[in-house]
Amino acid sequence: MDVVATRTLVIWCPAWNGNVRDFEVVVTALEAVTPLIELTDPGTCAFATRGPSRYFGGDKALVHEVVRRTQRALQTLGNPGPVRVGLADGPFAARVAAFREEALVTVVAPGSSATFLRGFSVHVLDNHELTEVLVRLGITTLGAFVDLDRSDVLGRFGREGEGAHRLASGLDNSQPLARRIPPDLEVVVELDPPVDRIDQAAFVAKGAADELHERLSRLGAVCTRVLVGFESEHGEVRERLWRHEGALSPTAISERVRWQLDGWLNGSPDSRPTGGLERLLLRPDEVGPAQGREVGFWGQQSLAAERAAGGVARVQGLLGPDAVLAPVRRGGRQPHDQLVLAPVAGFALAEGRTVAAVATDKPWPGQLPAPSPTVVYRRSLEAHVLDSHRHSVGVNARGVMSEVPKWLGVGTDPKIWFDVAAWAGPWPLDERWWDAESARRRARFQIVTNDGKARLMALAQQRWWVDGTYE
Repeated sequence: MDVVATRTLVIWCPAWNGNVRDFEVVVTALEAVTPLIELTDPGTCAFATRGPSRYFGGDKALVHEVVRRTQRALQTLGNPGPVRVGLADGPFAARVAAFREEALVTVVAPGSSATFLRGFSVHVLDNHELTEVLVRLGITTLGAFVDLDRSDVLGRFGREGEGAHRLASGLDNSQPLARRIPPDLEVVVELDPPVDRIDQAAFVAKGAADELHERLSRLGAVCTRVLVGFESEHGEVRERLWRHEGALSPTAISERVRWQLDGWLNGSPDSRPTGGLERLLLRPDEVGPAQGREVGFWGQQSLAAERAAGGVARVQGLLGPDAVLAPVRRGGRQPHDQLVLAPVAGFALAEGRTVAAVATDKPWPGQLPAPSPTVVYRRSLEAHVLDSHRHSVGVNARGVMSEVPKWLGVGTDPKIWFDVAAWAGPWPLDERWWDAESARRRARFQIVTNDGKARLMALAQQRWWVDGTYE
């Protein structure tokens, strides 16, 4: 029988997701609630609630204290932003609760995680290959997936599918070893002379991560939670617990070391070390049996991914974490919001994943209809749209055009004017109307000119812009 040992609370700060330096302020503030905070990625952290909940007088009081401390920490950064909290019987259910948009705080009653999860899409499992097959089979919700017999899931999808089935059932998927973690798995590296640069420490951390992985492999084990610790030459210590739902590869461990270093060395001036770093500690805090992994024929896919991840890690070690970028799909109403460049995570390449897309399937009222422009300008081009009387075309408060567009000129002082062959719109957009500083009110158009080009146009504050082109 599966028994949940303790409940888990997950904190997610969407405004600072991926921002290591600012999120370090949040984690430091939450250490006053409990020192046993574990991080999955910058922007998301969690901790077990058994002790803290008793201390603060119950789950509701604990959640209130967490939100209060997190918001206060974010306010010191100049932008409080929303704080989302989820509390449930296990890490997966708590994470789903924190990421739901219907409420900022979601507390799932003890023993109700399975019922809470039933209505969610199978995509929350964050396993593209598995969910793609499930959707094709007509299994679109976690409830429908749970209704399948676990033995059938194991026979069809293997251990990976069985693990996903356990998560969908509201059960913790961790399988710790029965024996205690041997002390010789701990890897300690003395840095002589002390280092004060992220790339130098990250280079040393990669070797330590390889050594830890080798020691675990000899025991037939993998690490799912690791403690990363640094000590400065003046005795200052910073330790963090990092969790991974799968197995922490050497590249994944070194990536988390880099995140932690960036948050400590470049974070708040009050919390930075006063001297160089002279000691690195990697200690596996939670291990499980190695289940193996599937690779391509003769291992080419695995080797290629590992070579790519190694190359990315070397470039990032030399030039910094922002030196290697990849396009990432994001949610948004504007084309330039939906695809952005973000730092590549080396561990994502090693595990055959890309940087995670965020909120692409959420409803975005005011989003442009398909198709999207193939070329989106980093900075919109100034333009002029005139009617048959050579007057600038406008749009009133009701979204009605003043006249039919006749000519289009691109540039501050256009030398060439194109005849407008066809047009569509307007599609009004009124974002953040409650904030005068960041409010955006625009009307978007698609205009085709006699040169055969189709352009995405925008009218804002009586000025025309070209946001993109269709090719």
